[in-house]
Amino acid sequence: MGSLLLGGLVFVFLSTATSIGLIVRDRLPDHHLNAESKEVIRLATAVVGTLSALALGLLIASAKSTYDNAEVEMRTAAARVLLLDRVMAQYGPETDKARQLLRELIEKRLSRGWSADTTDEASGKAPGEYQDIEAVQGDLRALSPRDAVQRSLQTRALEVSGMVAETHWLLVESGKEGLPWAFLTVLVCWLGLLFATFGLQAPANPTLLSILLVCALSVAGAIFLIADMANPYVGLIHVSDAPLQSAIERLGKP
Repeated sequence: MGSLLLGGLVFVFLSTATSIGLIVRDRLPDHHLNAESKEVIRLATAVVGTLSALALGLLIASAKSTYDNAEVEMRTAAARVLLLDRVMAQYGPETDKARQLLRELIEKRLSRGWSADTTDEASGKAPGEYQDIEAVQGDLRALSPRDAVQRSLQTRALEVSGMVAETHWLLVESGKEGLPWAFLTVLVCWLGLLFATFGLQAPANPTLLSILLVCALSVAGAIFLIADMANPYVGLIHVSDAPLQSAIERLGKP
């Protein structure tokens, strides 16, 4: 589900909960909403509000951590690709084919996007990305070093290419994690209960209704941020591919 759609659904849900509270308020006997009843409602609301605030804070912190880790992964992957290209360049012209394959791998990554849903797919006659990096490794293994220096460079290139492949598979596996939907569902239910009690206690005047709608929009915005940052390679708030763009400009140079 898209993060904008999720945020919109949460806003509609909270607005509906507020409306239900207003409707129930008009139908309840007066003694159900006397001072003592409202005091108990406020105490119960405070408990649920505290739980909701803690859960929302944990989700935001978790999503921000995921986003920050994705930024580090992007820079690390770009640095490893550049390092691999330079090691192969030092080996000699025998690695020209492998260097071209590496460049094509990065071009494919930029065209498809950096996500688990696209990076492992074959497109037409083009193989998946893991097959590209394995082809680079195959060319490196097929090299016949002439001296100790080339043997050391071959070993180093295979080591770095292994780290590039590891980054790919980590992306594929981590992409399956997604949002903690059960946790998020419980949180939205708590928030719906809160907004229903707001409507239950608030007189139906334009000022209070506007404030409640703004509050609902703010909470929906927080849910949108959580959903968007939890998928850091897609969406409105996504990790920049500038490191890869910068890397591809340097690939293939002597």
